[in-house]
Amino acid sequence: MHAVAVAWLGLGSNLESPAEQIERALAALHAHAGLRVLARSPLYRTTPVGGPPGQPDYCNACAALAVCCSPMQLLSITQNIEQAHGRVRDVRWGPRTLDVDMLAFSDGGGMCVATDPVLSLPHPRAYERAFVLVPLADIAPTLELQRNARVVDLLARIDRSGVRRWDAP
Repeated sequence: MHAVAVAWLGLGSNLESPAEQIERALAALHAHAGLRVLARSPLYRTTPVGGPPGQPDYCNACAALAVCCSPMQLLSITQNIEQAHGRVRDVRWGPRTLDVDMLAFSDGGGMCVATDPVLSLPHPRAYERAFVLVPLADIAPTLELQRNARVVDLLARIDRSGVRRWDAP
């Protein structure tokens, strides 16, 4: 595969064996023609942010992919993978079998910036979410999610107390 771009994704699940959902989603991404997983973070257990009270903790991870498609084509692929994993979009920030968010996309000429109602790049809230920044720092600590703000710098500014390794007690 000749990659023309790199995409960074955030993956999350808190229903129906969350760690297995993430692993299956990563396998589906890697198996898709025109996509290759370059790096992936460990799994993290995270406290839900927003949404209805009482939902279970999330399993979160991040991945870097080599891609031979546009951001909108990748969005379609990730939404199809979510749907294949039983994703239902009925409650904003509610429990879910699988959520795959595009965090950033670089086409080789720099980071893509998009403010489309369907897809905003970089992800408009990634810079303030520990459940994104902690795993993203494992695979792309120097990635700039905001102008002159690397992932490690953004992570140093936020509370990460609700994030711990998935296998930790």
